[in-house]
Amino acid sequence: MRISTSQYYESSAASYQRNYSNLVKTSEEATDYVRVRTAADDPVGAARLLQLDQQSSMLAQFKTNANTVKNALGQSESVLNAINNVLQRVNELALGAGNAGYTDAERKANATELGQLEEQLLSLMNSRDESGQYMFAGSKSDTQPFVRNSDGSFSYQGDQTTLQLQVGDMLTMASNDSGFSAFQQALNTSRSQTSQISGPTPDTGMVNLSNGQVSESVNYNDRFRSGEPYTVQMVSDTQFKIVDKDGNDRTSEATGNGTFNPNTAGGSMVTFRGVDLRLNINRKEGDDVTTINQYSFKLESKPDTISGSRSPGNTSLSQVTGATVTDAGKYNAMFPGGGAVVKFTTGGNYELYAQPMTADSRPVATGALSGSTITAAGVEFTFSNPPLPTDGDQFAVQVNKHQTQNPLDTIAQLRKALERPIDGSEAAQQQLRADLDSAIANISSGMKQVGTTVTSIGARGKALEVQEATNESLGIANANTAASIRDSDPAEVAVRLTLQQAMLQASQLTFSKVSQLSLFNRL
Repeated sequence: MRISTSQYYESSAASYQRNYSNLVKTSEEATDYVRVRTAADDPVGAARLLQLDQQSSMLAQFKTNANTVKNALGQSESVLNAINNVLQRVNELALGAGNAGYTDAERKANATELGQLEEQLLSLMNSRDESGQYMFAGSKSDTQPFVRNSDGSFSYQGDQTTLQLQVGDMLTMASNDSGFSAFQQALNTSRSQTSQISGPTPDTGMVNLSNGQVSESVNYNDRFRSGEPYTVQMVSDTQFKIVDKDGNDRTSEATGNGTFNPNTAGGSMVTFRGVDLRLNINRKEGDDVTTINQYSFKLESKPDTISGSRSPGNTSLSQVTGATVTDAGKYNAMFPGGGAVVKFTTGGNYELYAQPMTADSRPVATGALSGSTITAAGVEFTFSNPPLPTDGDQFAVQVNKHQTQNPLDTIAQLRKALERPIDGSEAAQQQLRADLDSAIANISSGMKQVGTTVTSIGARGKALEVQEATNESLGIANANTAASIRDSDPAEVAVRLTLQQAMLQASQLTFSKVSQLSLFNRL
C-alpha cells in the first residue's frame, strides 16, 4: 500500500493535534486537579455530581431556614420572658392587695400600676419581628392579634396556624407560636358562679358564698356539670346541704359533709365536685342566728358570654352594644361555638355565618333588623342607634365559654376589683377576697401557659441543633463524595502529564525526521 505525501502530512497533523490536546487538558487538570469538567469527561460521574450539587443547594436552603427559625424562636422567647415578668409583677400586686391593712387609696394605687402593666402586656402580645410582622398572630402576620373591645375585654384576631419551614429532609419546624396557643388557652379557674335565691327580709348580709374556683377540671367537667344547677341551702350557722337539679342530696361530696366552722378567719373553704368555694358567716352581736337557715344560693357554671365588634371596613360606625341568649335551645343547637359573623345585606336584612366565613359559606340564620336589634340562632343582638348598620356592614361575634381566659382579661378584672371602695364594708371585703382568689389562680394559669410555650420553643431549639449537626454531616459527606468523583489524583496527573509531554516531543521529532526523507535518499 502506498501512502502519499499529503496523506502522511494529514495523518501526522491529526496525531500531533490529538497529543497536543491531551497535553493541554492534562495541564489544566494539573493546575486545579479537577477531572470532570463536562459530561463528556465522565457521563456517569457528571450525572452523580449534578445530583450532589442539587443536594448541596438543598442543604444550603435548610441552613438558611434553620437560621430563620432560630432567630424567630429567640425573639419569641425574649418576648415571652418579658411577658412572664409582667405576670409575675401582677401576681405580686394581687398577693399584696390581700393585706388587711391596705386602704382604698393604696389599692387604687395598685390598680393604677395594674393599668400600666395591662398596656405593657398588650403591647408585648402585639410584638412585631424585624420585618414588621406580628409574632403571635399565627399565619395572619399582618393582622394585629389582640384588640380591646368596647366593653374593655380583649379579643384575639389571629388564627391557630403556625408558619412552618423545612429544616431537614424529613423535618419541618414552626418558626412562631400563635397567640391562641400561647395566651388564649390559659385555663380559667373562675368558671362557676353563685346567686342568692332566698334570705331574710330585710337582708342583713349574714351569709356570703363566693362564686368559687375550679381546682379539679376533670371532676368539674365530669361531675359538677352533670348535676348543675345546685341549690346550697343553709341549715344552721355550722351546716349546709347541697341539692342537685334533680333534687338529689349531694352534701356528702362536700368538704366536712356539709359542716363548717363559722369563726374561721377569711371564711370557710368548701370543696364540692372540683369547685372551691369560700363561705362567710357575718354574725354581729345581737343578730338572730336562726335566720341563717333562710339563706339559699344557686350554684352553677357561668353562662356563655357573647360579644361583637364592627369590621374596620364598615360604612357605618354602628357597634354591637349587647348580646343576650333569648332561646337556650336554639342557641345550643344552632349558634356557632367558634364564633360567628353578622353580615347585613340589603334593606336591613342580615345573615349569620360561622367563622371563618368564606365564599362557599352558607348562612346559619337570616332575618331583618327590628328597630336596633336582630335575633339570630337564639341570640338577640343590640346595635347602637344612631347610627344603625348599613348594607354591607359586618360584625365579628365571639363566644366566651369561660373555659379559658386571656391574661389581659384577668388583669383588667383585677384592676376593676381594686378600684372598688371596700373600707367599712365587710361584704365588699369578702368580695375582694374572692376576686383576689380568682385573679391569683388565673394569673398562675396564664404563667403556666406561657411557660409551656417557652418549653416548646426550647424543645424546638434543641431539635434544631440536632438537625443542624445532621445537615452539616450530610454536607461534609456530600463534599467528600463529590471530590472523589470530580477531583484527580495528583500523582497520577503528574505521571500522565510527563508521559504526554514525552509523547508530544517524540511525535515532533519523528515527523521532522520522516518528513525529510525522499526517493533520492535511496539513490
